[in-house]
Formats: sequence, structure tokens, C-alpha cells
Amino acid sequence: MNIKGFAFILIGVLSCLSVAAQKNPLPAHNNWIFGPSIGYQYQSGSFLKASAWGLFAPNESQYMKIDAGANFTWMGGKTTVIPELGFTYYVNDFVLLPFVKAELTPYTVTPKVGLSLFSLIDLGVGYGFDINTKKDFKQIKGVNLSLGVNIPLNFHLY
Repeated sequence: MNIKGFAFILIGVLSCLSVAAQKNPLPAHNNWIFGPSIGYQYQSGSFLKASAWGLFAPNESQYMKIDAGANFTWMGGKTTVIPELGFTYYVNDFVLLPFVKAELTPYTVTPKVGLSLFSLIDLGVGYGFDINTKKDFKQIKGVNLSLGVNIPLNFHLY
């Protein structure tokens, strides 16, 4: 499957989730906010990021987000898709939420810190450690800068 096919399928799945979330009433107790996210990351090269995420609040001043998705890059004249799993811990500070994050791919582990605007826009900086170099690909390590937009499909934790 090429990148255009994957992107088309991803957009279709996210659109279906959005329509389903709008048509179905929320349950009496909703413990999660969820949705898709898109972003950009620089770490030894440029990456387009797309993922699905879920956010919950263990108490009134902390939030935790789990996300799973893919990083797309066009380095070395070829398209590469790298799966990623992330965990973010937000501390509530009204509008700006400081956060710490860990991202794991088959090739890197990347701890980050950053600021988020209402957990909708995340700006992070970190350092990626190479744990397994991809065959026929350069090492993905070093300083990591990222910008992400989280699109909630539901808006309330109650």
C-alpha cells in the first residue's frame, strides 16, 4: 500500500468515528475524551504524524493521554511509515498545561517536555535515543521538536 492509499483509509476511518460520535448520545458517565491528532516532528529529519488518542483525568488537576499512530517521512527518496505509541502526562494550569511525554517506536524512545493549550495544541521538545536502526535507513536520534493538534470528538469528562 502506498502513502496515498494509507492516508485515504486513515481519513475515512477518522470521518466515520466523527460521524458516529456525533450521532450517538454520550453515556451518563464519560471517563474519556478521544479523537484523532495530526502534527509535525523534526528528529534527524521531518515527519508527519497521525494518530488516535484517548485522554482521561485521574483527578481534577491532572490529565493522561495515550496515543497510537504513525510517523510518515520521505527521507532518502522513499516513503517510510513508522508506528508509534505515546503517553502524555498533563498538569492542569488553566489555559497552558505543562506536560511530560514518552514516545516509543520500533527504532527510538523519546522523552519530551512541553506546553499545551487546553490539550488541543501541543508544543514539545525532547531527545530521541536510537534503540534499533531501521535497515537501509539512517539513525533516528537526537533533538526532537514537535507540534501537534489534537481534535476531540467529544468534549467533556463527567
